[in-house]
Amino acid sequence: MYKEMLYNDLSTFLRREFPFKVQKISINAGFTCPNRNGEKGWGGCTYCNNQTFNPAYCRTEKTITEQLEEGKRFFGRKYPDMKFLAYFQAYTNTYGEVDEVIRKYEEALVVPDVVGIVIGTRPDCMPQALLDYLTGLNRRTFLMVEYGIESVDDGTLVRINRGHTFAETAETVRRTADAGIRTGGHIILGLPGEKRDELVGQAALVSRLPLTALKIHQLQLIRGTRMAHEYALHPEQFHLYTADEYIELVIDYIERLRSDLVLERFVSQSPKDLLIAPDWGLKNYEFTERLKRRMKERGAWQGRLADRREQTR
Repeated sequence: MYKEMLYNDLSTFLRREFPFKVQKISINAGFTCPNRNGEKGWGGCTYCNNQTFNPAYCRTEKTITEQLEEGKRFFGRKYPDMKFLAYFQAYTNTYGEVDEVIRKYEEALVVPDVVGIVIGTRPDCMPQALLDYLTGLNRRTFLMVEYGIESVDDGTLVRINRGHTFAETAETVRRTADAGIRTGGHIILGLPGEKRDELVGQAALVSRLPLTALKIHQLQLIRGTRMAHEYALHPEQFHLYTADEYIELVIDYIERLRSDLVLERFVSQSPKDLLIAPDWGLKNYEFTERLKRRMKERGAWQGRLADRREQTR
């Protein structure tokens, strides 16, 4: 099937899950991160500036309900019958007192036309008490928990100040999937010190995780981050892929991913005033069209080179 489709895309997955059109609305619910507040480190991940993915309505001075209502008005203009997923995106959205974390989720779920939630978090921030709650929540609404994997290399994870290991990632992803919860992952391709062949080889390790979905991002250097400072001092330690180089890398990567893994995206797009490099001048959909065209030229599809034992996960 994926030879014809090229890859297992998000829109097909959502059509299987819902009989209507759905849209994620990002929320900033006032969380922080354990590698930002001193528990596991200071300053957060070296590449991270949360301004790059927070829409204008995502402000902590607004309640969760207010942010959702504003997002609904924005997206509802084009599709009046659309339903919504509350996307807890900024920072680590399972990090805090469990009762207060749950209260925030429940506030989102009572907003009219919100039909589920997506929770972005870290693999070292899923206490069993919260996972037990989410197991029950998953029985009454749509739920996906997304973990920042970022890399499978522990040396890289130390370098970017993540504060956890890949083994912790694998263990938490398995706990979550074993609870019957849809589980997503984020990967960054192009982090300093990671060679191209290592990135391609990484796909097999990611594919063995019981993930429902995966987001792939190119490394972007963002103003105000520690990584931007590192790049200014030692640019020779970075390889910033051109768009064409990155397309070839992504194809090599997804050919080695199992075919049932939903691929949500291949790039992220940061505001021009924050982006240092690489600036390809492409919108996400433009990149995706170029990727699909090149896949057809190469005769490539998701899972073509995956370990056949992984295809039945």
